[in-house]
Amino acid sequence: MAKLIEQRNSIDTELAAIIRRPALPGHLGDWIAARIFGITLEPQANKAVGGRLDDGRTVGIRWYPKRENILDLKEGGPETYLVLTGPKSVPASSVGTSRPLVIEAVYLFDAAALMDDLRARGCNIGMASSVREELWRAAEVYPRPNPAFPLTDDERQLLALFSPHQP
Repeated sequence: MAKLIEQRNSIDTELAAIIRRPALPGHLGDWIAARIFGITLEPQANKAVGGRLDDGRTVGIRWYPKRENILDLKEGGPETYLVLTGPKSVPASSVGTSRPLVIEAVYLFDAAALMDDLRARGCNIGMASSVREELWRAAEVYPRPNPAFPLTDDERQLLALFSPHQP
């Protein structure tokens, strides 16, 4: 165990040198999303707003190793949420499992519409907000194309590098 943690710490140190922040999933996701989608990151790490899209909209970036239909949201937060996820799964015990950092899908949510839907259903807005499956499908921009946020071939190729199915 100690040897594996030592190896992990060494890798985390290398990652931190690249992204200039601790090698935590949130910071890694911010860095990856910024490079792939041309997002201008906020100079200081910010839980509410991660940066700005090319069109000027504020964006909160999330990276979840599994998609469990929950999303960390913030009242008065960004205009959009860009969510990178691993495979879809149901909330379950983590015993005997792992959560590799992979990207199987990407979603772009309009924050106002998302908040309106949650309020209409009487759901809490905050950590682990429950988002309906239909909203996930409508927000998907990768791998399924979405005309509301079309991806370039280069963006698709870069995202594929993080796929668990990468050869």
